[in-house]
Amino acid sequence: MNSDYSFTIYQNTTQLPANWDDLAISTIFLSKKYLEVLEKSSPDNMICHFIGIFENENLIGISLSQFLDLNKLESFGGRDKCVKTKIRDLVFKNFASQVLVLGNNMLTGQNSYALANGINHKKAVQVLHNAANNLKAIFAVKGIKVHIITYKDFTNEEIKNFAVPELKNEYQFSTQPNMIFSINENWKTEQDYIDSLSKKYRDQYKRARKKAVCIEKRKLSLEEIISLEKEIYELYYHVAKNAPFNTFFLPRDHFRVFKKIFKDKFLFYGYFIGAKLIGFNTLIKNGKVMDTYFLGYDDGIQRENMLYLNMLYDMIAYSINKNFDEIIFARTALEIKSSVGAKPVKMYGLISHSNKLINSFMPKIFKYLEPETIWQQRNPFK
Repeated sequence: MNSDYSFTIYQNTTQLPANWDDLAISTIFLSKKYLEVLEKSSPDNMICHFIGIFENENLIGISLSQFLDLNKLESFGGRDKCVKTKIRDLVFKNFASQVLVLGNNMLTGQNSYALANGINHKKAVQVLHNAANNLKAIFAVKGIKVHIITYKDFTNEEIKNFAVPELKNEYQFSTQPNMIFSINENWKTEQDYIDSLSKKYRDQYKRARKKAVCIEKRKLSLEEIISLEKEIYELYYHVAKNAPFNTFFLPRDHFRVFKKIFKDKFLFYGYFIGAKLIGFNTLIKNGKVMDTYFLGYDDGIQRENMLYLNMLYDMIAYSINKNFDEIIFARTALEIKSSVGAKPVKMYGLISHSNKLINSFMPKIFKYLEPETIWQQRNPFK
């Protein structure tokens, strides 16, 4: 590796170089503002560090790491109650509860690092590997043993940059795909999208909209988010704890902090029946890309009124009207997302265990760490 490449690890955003945001062009999720959100309102079991990559004295790369202590969670997800789930929980508690992520465990996609133009990606990855080992040592001084180091989420092309000698013992894995909705350049309105659907899926759209006639959707201001914080958190927590797998829970003030810092780039939509909040979703404007974020809902009303499907249609309509290029629907709920037109993009990562013996069994262990999802891809278009 070029000896002129080096790294600096920062604990808070006030320490970051003045030109940090010059390199955060590819994604808002490495910008100072977003890192400030994490600094002020990250999950209780998460510790974030920010990494600057330098060539001589020049900042040429930026990155994010997140340390997760899974022992602080009450559960890893309460939906699936089976023997395999119990084995997975046992494995996590004893062998994989303290995880260092190079990337963002709260999002799907390459939000791990960004580089200046012309920088060799493989050399930068070698620097990140050195930074990860340095972070491992920092935690060790505090009496915290890092069990697992993982790098995520990369496309088939992006993961090729990690083919360096330092990472030859890492296990390459693929998890649930990133569901990406591409907006046809000929669509100018929601009706253009509806017209492009086959009859079966136009009928699905009409049925969903009919089911939701009693529901009012409103864009909420910061003041409204604060006033409804208790109800918002209850709806979020209900969905999160019933997911098949969890590594964190957001703090109660997370959406308030996000809105306060990002203002109009962070959209919060509440769904009401009368005066009662029965669901919400959130969106983040990321250049020409719309990133979906967290949501919550009352499960009974969700089923009866097809609320989740209506939320997806609302996200599509807004993104078409505002001339976005694509929507990142992320992972989970793969089949219903494909039924509205999202396509799966396979994502890859690398993972290794600090114990060499355990690491040699990583291909077998990993299937317990990542629940398998069986689903059928849909194609709603003519």
